[in-house]
Amino acid sequence: MEYECRVGCGACCIVISINSPIPGMPLGKPAGMRCIHLTHDNLCSIFDSPERPTVCTSLKPMKDMCGESNEEAFQLLSVMEVLTDPHRIS
Repeated sequence: MEYECRVGCGACCIVISINSPIPGMPLGKPAGMRCIHLTHDNLCSIFDSPERPTVCTSLKPMKDMCGESNEEAFQLLSVMEVLTDPHRIS
């Protein structure tokens, strides 16, 4: 089943860290920080722009990260962020 982003979710633009440059954020963004391109209603202001980073365009919504609600997406992505943190002590 193919998933589509839920309009107004924004979880991936807030919860996960992005280590590549983003326009206006040359060092990327840490986990939990809202991307500066996320509007007040959680839409990406550079979604259709060629400036949108590859990491963002390549991220595809999936049930394992989006869940069934915005709240579940925040929870799932938070767990994934912790599990994939290279500084995490096992």
